[in-house]
Amino acid sequence: MKNSVEIFNGRLISLAIEEHRLPDGRRAEFEVVHHPGGAAVLPLLDDGRVVLIRQFRPALGSMVLEIPAGRLEPGETPEACVRRELVEEVGYRAETVVKLGEMLPAVGFCDERIHLFVATGLQPAPQALEPDEYIEVLPMPLADALAMVSAGQIPDGKTQLALLLWQTRQAGPRP
Repeated sequence: MKNSVEIFNGRLISLAIEEHRLPDGRRAEFEVVHHPGGAAVLPLLDDGRVVLIRQFRPALGSMVLEIPAGRLEPGETPEACVRRELVEEVGYRAETVVKLGEMLPAVGFCDERIHLFVATGLQPAPQALEPDEYIEVLPMPLADALAMVSAGQIPDGKTQLALLLWQTRQAGPRP
């Protein structure tokens, strides 16, 4: 059982103070950020390179190296979201989009769920950035992207996970 009082409702998120019953029966109050969820995609070029983007992120006040991603629009499926973001952010349409997994990026205070995909069979399409977006498109070998994760040069969690999930799939099952 939970009681909830919404204290903010914005374009991207809402914030509520909620009372929840804990597994031992006690009640506790929590600040919870509600987010509609998102989807992110690891684009793979025919030559095996991955396409990352360097995007200005105002919350950090800097550029971040990551995979294309976006917020789910009302009624939009995660696959439709990544197909849309792939065209908007990097200028490619995908023949095939396959789900890699999901992640919960901030379980301590937010209900956001990010669906992770890999896209292949890429064909050029006109890039269509939003007015508030600044993005540089950076194709690179998968090994270089993984080395950047190991070196701490890609701190974005969804990008780290998508790259590692893809690497694991490519390695095949372990005995």
